[in-house]
Amino acid sequence: MRATELTLGRSFALAFDDGDDFIKELTGFCAEQGIRQAIIPMFLGGFRWLKLVGADGPLQDPEAPVWDETLLVTVEAVGAGTLAWSPDTDSLAPHLHVAVGRKDLEAAGSVSHLLSAEVQFIQEMALQEVIAPPMLRPRCGPHTVPTLTFAPSPLTSPPS
Repeated sequence: MRATELTLGRSFALAFDDGDDFIKELTGFCAEQGIRQAIIPMFLGGFRWLKLVGADGPLQDPEAPVWDETLLVTVEAVGAGTLAWSPDTDSLAPHLHVAVGRKDLEAAGSVSHLLSAEVQFIQEMALQEVIAPPMLRPRCGPHTVPTLTFAPSPLTSPPS
């Protein structure tokens, strides 16, 4: 486990509009504001469609990451996440998870990593900028999964 004390910066409330590309709008806002890292304690609202990490059928290796995606349409969602800088792509790397309920199937649910989405009606988000320490998301570990790491500080354990 890694842990560190965060120095927080600006707080924002975001309201995404119908038809917005959720990830594009989020990363564009961060670029405009000079945000390279943040925590997202909550977002909620509707998506016309979204793509989540998920496989259709048994996993060949339950210990390996799943890179397949699944498409869901017309859902209500609640989620949270972190934004960190990817040294591999030299860009912002959102890590967002959602719990969604399908409107057409009595709110049948799915929970997973959000890959992309189009807003339906509205999405509302709380975003808290992190000033320090630097939060990075390099690919590491046995499966080269993008993993949150922190610059060294007295409370930070070194990455394994």
